[in-house]
Amino acid sequence: METRRLQILAELSRLGSMRAVADVLGITTSTVSQQIAALAGEMGTALIEPSGRLVRLTPPGRRLAEHAVTILAAVETAHRDLGPGAEPNGTLRVAGFATAFRGYLLPVVIELAVSNPRVHVLMREHEPAEALALLAADEADLALTYDYNLAPAAADPTVSARPLWTAGWGLGVPVGAEAHEGTTLDTFARFRAHDWIVNSRNTADEQVIRTLSSMAGFSPRVTHQADSLELVQEMIVAGLGVALLPVDYPLLAGVRLLPLTAPEVELRAYAVARHGRLDWPPLALVTDLLTAAASR
Repeated sequence: METRRLQILAELSRLGSMRAVADVLGITTSTVSQQIAALAGEMGTALIEPSGRLVRLTPPGRRLAEHAVTILAAVETAHRDLGPGAEPNGTLRVAGFATAFRGYLLPVVIELAVSNPRVHVLMREHEPAEALALLAADEADLALTYDYNLAPAAADPTVSARPLWTAGWGLGVPVGAEAHEGTTLDTFARFRAHDWIVNSRNTADEQVIRTLSSMAGFSPRVTHQADSLELVQEMIVAGLGVALLPVDYPLLAGVRLLPLTAPEVELRAYAVARHGRLDWPPLALVTDLLTAAASR
């Protein structure tokens, strides 16, 4: 049922003349007649009947006109509620990685509770591939993802990605391990005989490790996998291997972080949404707040 036809019927109920409806809506009387006839066909009942030189609504026509007023008002309210200029209101489903949640989204949620209490954020912790799959299935409205400068994610034309922040990464090694200043390739070469620990739910850091190891002239022995950075550090302390770690992450006693330069290793975080959704007020608000938090 087209709302345009309901509008014509509501105007006919108010004005009582097809010509008056045509004048108000800027259409022809024949268009008014055709649209009313099409609406009657959809409803399976006559909506108008002759009344002298004019027409009048039948009882079903009057009843539908009453519904039309209510329906059109609801549609207008929806436009105001969902339009780009509307006050943010509704539930935003966010899928993203734990570091983004802890460092950026949780403070935003706390801020929203005061500044925009009608916006509710549902959080689901996932690695990038999982978060993007939820976005594609329309089970999430916003995905917080990441890649590395040395392992860039493939472009996806179905989504829009806004850069949020970058974070440098180093090589986590046991405190007692011998290490000297040098380039990234020098550092990797010194640990060629060690086992390497990688993420269990994302292959990006393993791609970085294999790329740099190849440039340093060896193939890394990738053994253990863990998703938690705390667990990765505990593995390093236990002597199970070495791993990439963010430079600004708190280190456990027994872990030393070696800088990686020439080339640098950087994680790049993004806010990703499907095309056509970016101007939805709750999504636009949270994305803006995340961007502002990242800039700080």
